[in-house]
Amino acid sequence: MATLLYRLGRGALRRRRLVVALWLVVLVVAGLAAATLRGPTASNFTMPGTESQRALDLLADQFPSASGATGTIAVKAPADGQLATPEGQAVVQELVQEASTLPGVVGAVNPFQVGAVSPNGRYALVQVQFATGGDEVTDEQRTAYEEVGTAAEAKGWQVAPGGEVLGGEPEIGSTEALGVLVAAIVLIITFGSLVAAGMTMLNALIGVGVGMAGLFALSGVIELTSTAPILALMLGLAVGIDYSLFITSRHRQNLLEGLPPEEAVGRAVGTAGSAVVFAGATVVIALAGLAVVNIPFLTVMGLAAAGTVTIAVLVAITLQPALLGFAGNRVLPRRLRSTVGSAAPGEPVGEETLPVEDRSGFGFRWARFVIRFRVPVILVSLLGLGLLALPTPDMRLALPDASTATVGSPARVASDLTTEGFGPGFTGRLAVVVAGDDAQATAAAVPQVTAMIQRTENVLAVAPPQLSPDGRTALLGVVPKTGPTDEATETLVHDVRDAVGGVKGAEVLLTGATAIGIDVSEKLSDALPIYLLLVVGLSVLLLMLVFRSLLVPLKAALGFLLTVAATFGITVAIFQQGHLADLVGLDSPAPLVSFLPILLIGILFGLAMDYEVFLVSRMREDFVHGDTAREATISGMGHGARVVTAAALIMMSVFGGFVFLNDPIIKSMGFALAIGVAIDAFVVRMTIVPAVMSLLGDRAWWLPRWLDRALPNVDIEGEGLREHLEERTPTRV
Repeated sequence: MATLLYRLGRGALRRRRLVVALWLVVLVVAGLAAATLRGPTASNFTMPGTESQRALDLLADQFPSASGATGTIAVKAPADGQLATPEGQAVVQELVQEASTLPGVVGAVNPFQVGAVSPNGRYALVQVQFATGGDEVTDEQRTAYEEVGTAAEAKGWQVAPGGEVLGGEPEIGSTEALGVLVAAIVLIITFGSLVAAGMTMLNALIGVGVGMAGLFALSGVIELTSTAPILALMLGLAVGIDYSLFITSRHRQNLLEGLPPEEAVGRAVGTAGSAVVFAGATVVIALAGLAVVNIPFLTVMGLAAAGTVTIAVLVAITLQPALLGFAGNRVLPRRLRSTVGSAAPGEPVGEETLPVEDRSGFGFRWARFVIRFRVPVILVSLLGLGLLALPTPDMRLALPDASTATVGSPARVASDLTTEGFGPGFTGRLAVVVAGDDAQATAAAVPQVTAMIQRTENVLAVAPPQLSPDGRTALLGVVPKTGPTDEATETLVHDVRDAVGGVKGAEVLLTGATAIGIDVSEKLSDALPIYLLLVVGLSVLLLMLVFRSLLVPLKAALGFLLTVAATFGITVAIFQQGHLADLVGLDSPAPLVSFLPILLIGILFGLAMDYEVFLVSRMREDFVHGDTAREATISGMGHGARVVTAAALIMMSVFGGFVFLNDPIIKSMGFALAIGVAIDAFVVRMTIVPAVMSLLGDRAWWLPRWLDRALPNVDIEGEGLREHLEERTPTRV
């Protein structure tokens, strides 16, 4: 593979104008396709096969007028008891009439008719039924709904439209651009050259542009959840910058060793590019592997992110060499440009440039320190990660609800007002669907179901049934005493299902946004151990192929588990338990979004393997060529520490930029990924790894002969390329 990539890099540089032109054409075509073919994104998280989803499908088939999105308008009178006055009832009736005539609305329910008035006569809830699902409600319809009640507000009443219909696509603003700015600063400091930093950033941005445009172009034929493009953007930016950074760094090193630009870029793509291809493949495989849990929206999210990572790899190994060809010696600091090309390969260039053999840099010093105190270093690192992981067993998963929305947002105002007047249970009402073979069977089953639910613990109220036109399907509203993400509500959902399971003559199904969230979370929790086992097994196999070792892959897998446990612990402590929540702008602690753990495992796995490959591959390369295990460990850290540090800081910056978004899902994802990268890069890979490698010594590279013969040679270190170059120019290499 290294030899193939070597030729690809040289070819891209020689035909750089054609390569750049082709990528620009691809970018323009993808952009036009996105503009013309883009479809809406979905804000709901459906789960085929669950009871809640079967209930929704049944409603859509037999009771379509009740299957659309719902809204709840919370109303607060200026004083207690005012709703009981004729003037107060007139205000509410006018509001109901206004809501029922909104575009896209089937009808609105008068709260006096269904008893949706608080005991103190100050609060009321107006139920609004839309004709279509939440994802099909247009922006114009949603805006008209949010503006309802202006006449009542002019009289001193508080009107807060809320409900599932307000669910929309998270917005990408200017805050996450701060992460990109920090990444650019890191590149400038790392390279000491504006040209090198700008070119690396431009390369990554072109890749992200192509990937995102292609994703939006496909959204017209596949259903994308609203978070899928954000995840793809997050990963595409981070890995795009990092992969270009690795290749540019190796190219600069080759130039400083006296190689001409074409040879320097060829060897950079052949060596660092091989690591990039492998690292990108691990990320893609881990993300595509989300399909094994058989959850459609998660599969789409994984494939969308995998697509942008694939584009980032292709751009890094083709467009980056072309841009390096245009840049020439300007990728180096100004003081070194004039001396490049005057020395033979392998010799230092310039008085200010350290020879390749110099080992006084920070990476070398850090490696020697870690190796000298390896036992205390390992113990302290393990103790620290263990303490960070302590909150992990308390992790609870749920889908976010309006109570966790940004303070001041329409959904949050409506939720707070509803809780204030009626209690938290009214913000997470359940829906029970009763479907009989005929109207008589349904009519006979409804009283039984109602009585059973009323006897269930933690039920506050059961609303009268709504019947379909043919009378075969009934819909009952159930109000719990606790909020939608409360553990007691989760217990209630199971208790209700157990209680109504024995009803004869009709099918009884429990649904609603709260029940859907519980079903999704439980299915994801069940899939988490299977996926974790798959990822860990995959990491052991892939690293066994790369490093021809048994102990190195096992060590890498255990390090990955430490990273995941510590990352979960910190995220639970802040986002669920509320410790230091103000630092990340979190208004209300809540259970973690249900798909965060499984996504985090897939993404961090790929990124962890990136750093493992970039550090340990140099250790193996030097060990194979005669260094002792200790010398090889120091060399690997010394040569890789700077670039891995820069790569980790860039990823942390890009992911951290998304923490400033208001959406709690994106905020928690950005935080967890940034913290996970920091832990894995600086604690696990750059501290525990060299300490353990020095403890293992030569044993780290042991592999049974039969297994060595059975495994294919993927040549990540470029040994085949080295032989090819030695045959071609034996006196110069």
